[in-house]
Amino acid sequence: MSMPMNLPARSASLSRPATLSLAGRVFIAVLLIVVFEGAIRKWVASSTTLPLILMRDLLALGLIVYAWWGGHLRRYAKVSLVLLAWSCCVIAWGLMQLVAGESSPVVFVIGLRFWLLYIWFAVAAASTLNEADYRAAVRAAVLVMIVLAPLAVLQYYSPPGATINRQLEGDESLIFVVVAGVVRTTGTFSFTSGYSTYLILVAPLIFGVLGARKHTVAHRIFALVVFGAFLTASVVSGSRTAVISSGFMLGAYLVARFLFAKTRDKPAALGAALMALALVGAFAFFLSDAVQVTQQRFQDAAGAEDFTDRVLSIFVGEPYVLGNTTWLGQGIGAGSNLATSLGRADAGNFGLAESETGRIVLEGGVLGFAFIALKVLVLLAGMAYSVRLSAVRHTAFPVLMWLASVIAIMTWQAIGQLTANALLGLLLGYFLLIFRYPSGDFFPARTSPK
Repeated sequence: MSMPMNLPARSASLSRPATLSLAGRVFIAVLLIVVFEGAIRKWVASSTTLPLILMRDLLALGLIVYAWWGGHLRRYAKVSLVLLAWSCCVIAWGLMQLVAGESSPVVFVIGLRFWLLYIWFAVAAASTLNEADYRAAVRAAVLVMIVLAPLAVLQYYSPPGATINRQLEGDESLIFVVVAGVVRTTGTFSFTSGYSTYLILVAPLIFGVLGARKHTVAHRIFALVVFGAFLTASVVSGSRTAVISSGFMLGAYLVARFLFAKTRDKPAALGAALMALALVGAFAFFLSDAVQVTQQRFQDAAGAEDFTDRVLSIFVGEPYVLGNTTWLGQGIGAGSNLATSLGRADAGNFGLAESETGRIVLEGGVLGFAFIALKVLVLLAGMAYSVRLSAVRHTAFPVLMWLASVIAIMTWQAIGQLTANALLGLLLGYFLLIFRYPSGDFFPARTSPK
């Protein structure tokens, strides 16, 4: 697959689009709906679930139609052709499942949504957003952390039964806790996994902002504030996934920034890494009680399960998956929470598998194995392009985006959970955009008209 790669350096100029396009507004609107729809459901009206999902799905579909109708998909012609061929395979396989009685029309449509919609949305967004849109979308994502971090702290230090920790008319006994009396924070999301997933999505964007060239003191303060918000949100998450993933991304950023820096810039990169580690230590000190609770969570989990088995089940699938797999599969979309929420008797098996890999294989059968193979090929291609771009641009950002995509594609429950599904599309959109706008110029220098 080829991707547009504008490798020659470009300086900031007045020719850059200064305002958001329609496509940029749609992309940011989808992002904000995904982030805040959980808050609306939790604290305003639980009946808004389906209207909010329908709203963002229609926005995503509209952007796809806009990109296709305007010929923008030609910017990613080979990617679009591969995705078109894959879409035909998914539709044909789903129809076979329908004819064989393994699915129903409603579940089939839901399956197409989960397997295809937001992947097309990512390609459409990457094809249509201009550079101003891209910068604004990155800023929007990292600014959300400034909202999420204090909210997460408030949730963490509030009792499980507090209004901020439960849904309208919610049962306190259903709230997830790290240890007795300490909740696993959800932020604006309705479930803990949505919060953890967003932290992974925003991590490379925050590190991209942190490593970008800054021209004013305000730029430096902004970068430090969002970095501090990210550290705070991770420490008080109470989630092993969030803590491990955030720590991994931070370590990858520090190493990659040093490795890809020009020789003359390596001392500065090393100094920045040491300063970042000092900030991490400071946050760990001030939030030491949260660190201790997280350590207790890891110790409890280590006594209850084997860590290696847990990791293998996430990436490879549960041991029982292969034994329960049929060649045709049990119906694409059958294991999704949307199918379950609609109360379909034939879709009440959300427990097909906890892992994404297991659910894909059980839903799709042979097609599921093909899907996993396609994922691996995409990740290998992405690695080649991102490493090359990082080496040419002397920046860690492309590699960090690829690493986040690896975590997302292989571990997020994207074909089963509504939030993870949309966040994957957004993350892939950001990833593809770095090949159109590789400068990582999130703080462009202001120029005056002559």
